[in-house]
Parts: sequence; C-alpha cells; structure tokens
Amino acid sequence: MRLLLIDDDARYGALVQHHVACEWAQAEVITHDPAVKGDLPPEFLAQGFDAVLLDYEWPDGRGLDWLQQLVARRGFAPIVFLTEEADDVAGRRAVDLGAHSALCKSRLGGGQLIAAVKKASEKQARARAYWRTSAAGMEAQKFSGARIPGYRCVRLLSSSAVSDLYLAESERSGALVVIKVTRDKKSGTELDESFKRFLHEYGLVQRISHPSIVRLYDLGLSDEHAYLVMEYFRCGDLRLRMREDLSPQDALRYSLEIARSLEAVHRAGVLHRDLKPGNVMLRDDGTLALIDFGLAKQEWLEMDLTDSGMIFGTPHYMSPEQGHGETLDERTDLYSLGVMLFEMLTRHKPFVADNPMAIIYMHRKSPVPRLTLPVQSLQPLVDKLLAKNPADRFESASALVIALEQLLREPPTAEMVA
Repeated sequence: MRLLLIDDDARYGALVQHHVACEWAQAEVITHDPAVKGDLPPEFLAQGFDAVLLDYEWPDGRGLDWLQQLVARRGFAPIVFLTEEADDVAGRRAVDLGAHSALCKSRLGGGQLIAAVKKASEKQARARAYWRTSAAGMEAQKFSGARIPGYRCVRLLSSSAVSDLYLAESERSGALVVIKVTRDKKSGTELDESFKRFLHEYGLVQRISHPSIVRLYDLGLSDEHAYLVMEYFRCGDLRLRMREDLSPQDALRYSLEIARSLEAVHRAGVLHRDLKPGNVMLRDDGTLALIDFGLAKQEWLEMDLTDSGMIFGTPHYMSPEQGHGETLDERTDLYSLGVMLFEMLTRHKPFVADNPMAIIYMHRKSPVPRLTLPVQSLQPLVDKLLAKNPADRFESASALVIALEQLLREPPTAEMVA
C-alpha cells in the first residue's frame, strides 16, 4: 500500500502513517508539502500510488482548487478529500468535483481512514489492470519501439544518434523518471556496444553512490532495445541557471559542489570525460547532480568502448590532452570545471571558433582569457584550472575543494561583489 498525502502538517502525516501501518505493515505514506514543494508536475498522474489524500487547506493554498485540476488529469489516482468539519460544504463540493470520498480531518479515526483507502485502492487496482491491457495503455508503454511494462511514456525529451530520452512515470517508484533507450536493436546473441555502454554506465554510477550523482533505478532489455531508467530533474540543467544573474559567490558555490562530486567520482577510479553545464542538473531543493556517465572511464580498467586516438566529449569543455587524444587523468575533469567556472563568471566561454577543431586548437595554444572587474580577483583560480599542462593544475578534486572552501570563507572584497 502506497499513499500520497498532500498536506503541510507533518504531525498529521505521522498519524496517517500510524493508522495505515496498523492495517498494512509495509505501507508507505509519501508526503508532498505544497507550501514547500509547490505544484505537482503537470505530467504526474500518481499512478504509482493506491490513493491520494488531499487536505482542504494550507498557507496560500486551497485543496478544492488542487482537486479541480488533479481530477481533470485523465487517469489520476482516486482522491480522498480531507475536510475541516464532518459533512461540511467543502466535503460535499469535493465529491461533486470528482473526489472518491471526503473525510473529516479533525475527527478522523483509523477505521474510517482504512475503509476509505481500501475502497479507493480497489478502484485504482481496477483502473490499473484495465489500462495495462488497453490499446492506449499498451501504446503508452512503448519507447523507441520497445515496450517497457510499468512505465507510462509522457513525451520524448531528446534524441541522439545512439539513444532517445523520454520522460515517463514509474508505477514502481510513484515518480516521474527519465528513460534512455537505444535507438538500434540488438542483433545476434552477443551484447551490442550500446548495451555494453549502458551496463558500464549503470555499474559506475551504482558504485559511486554519492548525493551529487544522478540516481539510476533500472536497467534492462525489452524487444531487443536496451534501456536505462534514471532520476528526473524538472528544474533543468546548469545551462538554464547560467542564463540568470549569477553572482561570483554563486559561481564558486556551484563549482564547489561539482568539485565535491568529482572528488567522489575520482575516488572510485572514474573519469567523467564529458563534464559540461548540460550534464549538471538541478534538483528541486537547489542541489546539483552529475549525469551522463556514458563516456566515463575507469582509470584502472581498459575497456573496448572507445578506439585509441578517437575524440569523445564536447570541444568547448575539453582539456587540451583530451582534445588531442592523449592519456587522461582526473585533472582533465578539473579543466572542464574551469571552463564552466569561467563561463559562470563572464557569461561566455573562454574559447569560441567556427568549427570544433579550431576550438580544440585554442584549448592547447591560446592563452587563458583575462577576467575583468568585478571578478578579476579570481584570475589565479581560473589560470590554475585552465593550465595547458595538467601538472600545473590542481593535483586533485580534493585540492580544488580546499581552495574553493577557503575562497568562500573569506569575506567578499570589492572585486567579489557582483
């Protein structure tokens, strides 16, 4: 039994958890505080929940308004509306609007709650069973030609030569997720390269297990297509944040968080090799997470995932040694972070040219661009990160973390004020 409680009262959430756990020992109550977390994503149908409990009111919010827009979402889970008083106007209005039932919050006993939840969950179970086998349901479980049961396709997010990226709703987790699906089918009995890459990425991320690393939930093969299920970031990536006004302090804080995540990545013996703003995602709470370890490589393990001398990555953020197909160590990721820091401070990339090879050449030969006021005092940090020779950069992500922490502890100078 899994319930979604939309309420701002943590104590009431604990009471609901107690009541349902007495009936279902493994019951789970997920609380969504609308005063803190805001609206539910518009694509969300709560299909991974057996019922939804919706409070009548919270600061700056009314349950009836939420009820109207939630029941308008075709396929949304049954809603039990929690009223202030028994049989009040709001309760009758809620049922008229489409709530499965209405209960008095202040006089709610365990028996009433369990009975209402049981009826709502039975309705949800029937709806799920019908949807899974209906033509619409079967179609909604298709991703790039592969049928992946337990996931509802919301929309295509992006496509590349190798894979398609979809937004989906997971019945198992009760949340929106992203599914990466290989575009080409597996041929023969051997694992193809795309599935090897998915296995590689899944194994690396699961082994790192750090708060600032994307969460991966599932890996599989369906209709001869490999797929990878991962965390969804509705706030977007660092590129969007960089379009807003970022103070020098903001840029340093983001750089510190990325450096700490790289510290964990490198400690696991892994190089990311494709660090860029589009691979740094923002969670709802404002924290960052690194994604896309498809090009990541374990330093101690030679894998036949890339050919010697071939260039993989994004030229704007590539270290000189990566751009020239040379041996890499963890300092290549620190160079990429230096490019991102420069861009956060100045609103433009350090090296720009008409074609990728020209950009790669500039990373190796052109001098590091100079910062101007009000961020001029950070030039030594940028110079060290963007040094042409890896030996002249910070020796590790840990050393960079120490330097950034020290900069953030120091009182802002005139040059540091945006």
